[in-house]
Amino acid sequence: MKYFETKHEKDSARITALLAMILILLIFIVGPKYLDPPEEYGVAVNFGTTDFGSGRIQPKKTIQQAPKEVVTPPKKVEETKPTPTEPQETKAENVITEDNAESIAIKKQKEEARKKAQEEAEAKAEVERIEREKKAEAERLEKERKAKEAKRNSVNDLIGGIKNSSGTDSGSEGDDNRAGDKGQLNGDPYASTYFGEPGAGGGGTGYGLRGRGTPEKQEFKPECNEEGRVVVEIHVNRQGRVINAIPGQKGTTGVSCLFDAAKKTAMSYKWNADSKAPVKQVGFVVINFSVTQ
Repeated sequence: MKYFETKHEKDSARITALLAMILILLIFIVGPKYLDPPEEYGVAVNFGTTDFGSGRIQPKKTIQQAPKEVVTPPKKVEETKPTPTEPQETKAENVITEDNAESIAIKKQKEEARKKAQEEAEAKAEVERIEREKKAEAERLEKERKAKEAKRNSVNDLIGGIKNSSGTDSGSEGDDNRAGDKGQLNGDPYASTYFGEPGAGGGGTGYGLRGRGTPEKQEFKPECNEEGRVVVEIHVNRQGRVINAIPGQKGTTGVSCLFDAAKKTAMSYKWNADSKAPVKQVGFVVINFSVTQ
């Protein structure tokens, strides 16, 4: 049997051989690498011969194991113990009992002392509380007594002032703390000031302008047909002119329709000039109105 007789057979053989050589080269070049020694799998464990050990020097061979400790049970030495064991135990018990009794007695004494001190402190606090209450009550009673005494003295002063006066009327008026009728005998009972130079006549009265002389004035009639008295507060400058007038002050008995005429009358007042007088001297005038005027 002959091979490779035709040209196609020869070409096929050549291609096959070429492919085989390429595959063999790929196996050697691209194939898996061979490890020498081959790679091992698992966990590395330290070499040793016992389940225990210490230090940093690693033996290469099996070491001689240390001899095992043999635990020998202690021998009974009952013969060495003192024979009179019961008396010693009894003595120890007696000492313990005596100590306990003494401790109990000391604790009892301390407890009694503590209770006694607490009772004394409570009794002292109660006494102090009672003393404080008594003191507060005494202070309250003293305060009430002083208030009643002051009230009684005030009434006595009022009654005494009325009894000591030579007049026949009763009452008290003024800006002081004592009872009495403050003012001047020739003054006006409706005036707001208590001292000054009274004026004359029914057309007006001046108070608080002592030393300024007798004023000049004009009289203005009210628009209503009413009678009454209007007290006007006036402010007078050094030239003697009234620069402001405020009607309806304390002592006014007239109705409000009289206030405009009273103010105009008060503004018409003219006193003597006084360079030593205050820049604004305050006084009062009383304007009387009557339907018969």
